[in-house]
Amino acid sequence: MVCESWKEKLDTYLDGEVPEQEMRTFDAHVRTCPSCAADALARVQMKRAIQVAGKRFTPSADFRKRMQQRVATKPKRNLNFGWMLAAAAVILVAGVLTTTYLETNSGRYLANRDHIFSEIADLHVETLASSSPVDVVSTDRHTVKPWFQGKIPFAFNLPELQDSGFSLLGGRMTYLDQAPGAHLIYDVRKHHISVFVFQERSFSLDSNSLNPKLPSVAASLAKLPFNTETWSQNGLRYFVIGDASQADIDSLAKLFKAAS
Repeated sequence: MVCESWKEKLDTYLDGEVPEQEMRTFDAHVRTCPSCAADALARVQMKRAIQVAGKRFTPSADFRKRMQQRVATKPKRNLNFGWMLAAAAVILVAGVLTTTYLETNSGRYLANRDHIFSEIADLHVETLASSSPVDVVSTDRHTVKPWFQGKIPFAFNLPELQDSGFSLLGGRMTYLDQAPGAHLIYDVRKHHISVFVFQERSFSLDSNSLNPKLPSVAASLAKLPFNTETWSQNGLRYFVIGDASQADIDSLAKLFKAAS
């Protein structure tokens, strides 16, 4: 396989343990290789899942002391009774872990959701502040859409803009939590609007968790310094964000929904 030599070093690359020059070469390759990008995403998600699982329960010093006292070997205690205490300790720890998970699961999802919206806002700002905000410069959707083929692991449609007031500036590849996606930039009355497209399965949250009609999601969106819209359609997650009016954001979102 062409990418075997790259994939053999993916873990080392993701841990930041390759030389600087090789790191830059790896960055460039992952941006243009859907297979390696998808593999890198899967490994990053696994590493993060392990880290989260490892932090869900941290026993206190008092808890450790009590457990050690319960399972410690004492004079005249037979082996079977020691095993019974050990088993009881395991059951107790499992119960604490389950309780901790149930108590923190809701908060973890809220934090992940807010993180996604914050990252989208950062990507919008960073791109517009860049000296080269787009990799493919064109107002023609028939030029921009084919440019993404082979660069991201999915396809999407761009809307017809005639008489809409919107104009397409171009697009570029982008990443959200290591998930590859498309970033398109539009203009409307001198305002820049970003449209991001990712695979829905790239997110650890379900579609409903990002539903802007939910009060909690609306509150998260209200914290952003931009007007926004997000929805899921045909297995893809769309984000529209910019300093244009909410009416313009909604209008562009409707054009994309109709094109899809």
